Amino acid sequence: MLKNILLLLLVSNLFALENLVPAKSFEATGTVQSIVHTQNKLYAGTDNGTVEVFDIVSNDKIQTIKLPNIKDFMGDEIAAKIYSIDIIEDKILIVSQGMKGYRNIFLYTNNSLVKIIDINQKMFIQKASFVSSDFILFGLLSNQIGLYNIATQKQIYLKQVSHSSFSHFMLNENKTKFATTDESGKVRILDVNTAKQLEVPKAKNLDKVYQLDYKKGVVLTAGQDRKAVVYKNSSSYSLGFDFLLYACALSPNAKIGAVAYNEQNEVLIFDIKTQKYLYTLSAQEATLTQILFINEKELFVSSDSQIINYYKLQ
Repeated sequence: MLKNILLLLLVSNLFALENLVPAKSFEATGTVQSIVHTQNKLYAGTDNGTVEVFDIVSNDKIQTIKLPNIKDFMGDEIAAKIYSIDIIEDKILIVSQGMKGYRNIFLYTNNSLVKIIDINQKMFIQKASFVSSDFILFGLLSNQIGLYNIATQKQIYLKQVSHSSFSHFMLNENKTKFATTDESGKVRILDVNTAKQLEVPKAKNLDKVYQLDYKKGVVLTAGQDRKAVVYKNSSSYSLGFDFLLYACALSPNAKIGAVAYNEQNEVLIFDIKTQKYLYTLSAQEATLTQILFINEKELFVSSDSQIINYYKLQ
């Protein structure tokens, strides 16, 4: 009986929410896998082997960076799918599909593409981020985390975090620590310079976590067990839903959380402190790939489609 009452309250809460539609949209040439925003520019990495740059003031596409094609197992040329992108200063970091399923990492700077890690390293890299202009952090599907010096072309470490398959990591604001997660549902906080494990909160996700975000010491997860979990100040709570959670994000001040929570690919916006549901964001065409806040009131949402939606909260 109690379970039914709680479910009824949850459904009533969701139906009472204000639904927001996109204020505008941007269209890439391929399905969008990763997005980054800086200085009024939106960067989108696609499965079409492109990084496409949009001016969010004029709404124009102002640049397209095309990666070299690769050959598939049949020897046919195909576009190199992009898995993640990151920006620092005038540099773009790109993780892309390579031959035989391995991954390449490119650095785009001064209008030039330079391959800094290639398939000869035989690594299945899923995500990479700048720690500084000279150092990058990357995660492998085998759940190894690596730190690499671009300037010296040397790997500082390659740490086996656990034997569960890697899902996602996020650096904190000053890039001294990062939160990482995997198919076990555990969240771990590690030191960037040493990969030393600093904290492992008691897991509330009981299955794979697809994504997490990490801001102001707060961690938000999106799980296969249909739970979003918030870890904050040595405490935690979970929000349960009726669908797999593929994407999540925190606002810059970690006051607002966002999770993709239903079959309609809608995003739920909620208050981190009070757990109050605030808005739903609709009009995504496919399974979400990323949610990205610009500030406390504006955010982008990409899905496994060519469209990136921009929303402005009331």
